[in-house]
Amino acid sequence: MSNRASILSTVLANPIQQAGEVSRLLPGRPPLVTVEEPSRQRTRIWDLHHSLYCSIIGTCLTTAELRAILLRLDIYGAQAADDHGIHQLGVKLVSGPRAGSKHLQKALDRRHKVALNQCAKAKDAAAVAAFWDDAVKRGDIPGAYWAVLTHPAATHELVKRVFGEVHMLSHLVGAANRADIRRLRQLEEDNAALAIRIERQQRQLRDGFTARDQTIRRLTDALARSAAQHGAAAANADTKALADALAERDKRLSEEIARRTALARRLDKLSAGLVGASRARQSAQGERDALAAELAAAEQHIERLMPAETQEQQKGAALDLHELCILYVGGRNHQIPQLKALVEGANGRLLHHDGGVEHNASMIPGLVSRADIVVFPVDCISHEAAISVKRSCRLMGKRYVPLRTSSLACLLAALAAAQGITPGAMAL
Repeated sequence: MSNRASILSTVLANPIQQAGEVSRLLPGRPPLVTVEEPSRQRTRIWDLHHSLYCSIIGTCLTTAELRAILLRLDIYGAQAADDHGIHQLGVKLVSGPRAGSKHLQKALDRRHKVALNQCAKAKDAAAVAAFWDDAVKRGDIPGAYWAVLTHPAATHELVKRVFGEVHMLSHLVGAANRADIRRLRQLEEDNAALAIRIERQQRQLRDGFTARDQTIRRLTDALARSAAQHGAAAANADTKALADALAERDKRLSEEIARRTALARRLDKLSAGLVGASRARQSAQGERDALAAELAAAEQHIERLMPAETQEQQKGAALDLHELCILYVGGRNHQIPQLKALVEGANGRLLHHDGGVEHNASMIPGLVSRADIVVFPVDCISHEAAISVKRSCRLMGKRYVPLRTSSLACLLAALAAAQGITPGAMAL
């Protein structure tokens, strides 16, 4: 395992403890602490920690690409597996023999060659982090995610941050695109039903043509027999009957052709609607990104104006929390001073718990009991901390408010909603 892989393992080797083992074997010599030079080669997928395999397979490869790889390798169960089964087989393939992992490594490198070349220009962790932030703004998540995780300069903190952002992004994207997905599925179902109906109509037309040809042959044979048996008079009668039958058959054929034409037009209309829905979804995603950029700019402006605004609020601002005690769980440590100034400027008190990063998670119930309302940002809190906050609030009858992001703007909106709550209120 490379030095890069040791950073990503859940149990990190302690070089000081290793040096102590050496000193016990060689008494009389001072402990030696060895420092390995960082690897200059990219990390292979089998050297990454197994907890990253699921997000890499799900984010950096499409289901169709993964299915093609599994079928090419003749993986058992890949032929009949659904999309989730294909994902599970891909994760197992990474955790299995080295041959399957090499195939996935080559497929990922080939698909994200452009992103890997761009990220290779970064020489330290700061440059890799800047490359990731730029890729997130541009929406190029899969290639950048693979490039950052395998970059030799990526640190444990950077990998943890990138993994967390990709994990939360999957939740946000699923919630934002739920309506579009329902509409797209409905259009796909309508399209499939219409295709089945057209196929049935075409089959009926083919059967009609076959029956018409058989009727023509039968009538022709009957006409020939009648002409031979009954002479010219009978032949004329059979000819008229044959002409009437042919006219009726042609009429039915024209009706079927008209119905088929109408169905084809309807299919074209539904296909155009499907394309329009896809474009509308892409436009909505662009607007969402623009709103996120505007929110970031507004938050930066609020941070620059925070000292002056705090003084004005202390003199008598419109937002008055009436000494409400607010517990903030999670978030980013560098924002806590601004959050505290914002709450105290609105005549409130702020308690903070980082969600278990440095603070003990067992302190959450005690802090909940001291607070009047609990808030936590869903984009910067662990699942365990969020579950602990909700459980404690329900047991103690305290109100909790999930924040969409860890920004000052989201907290300000929550404070405005909580302005009418009196200290000690027990409303859920």
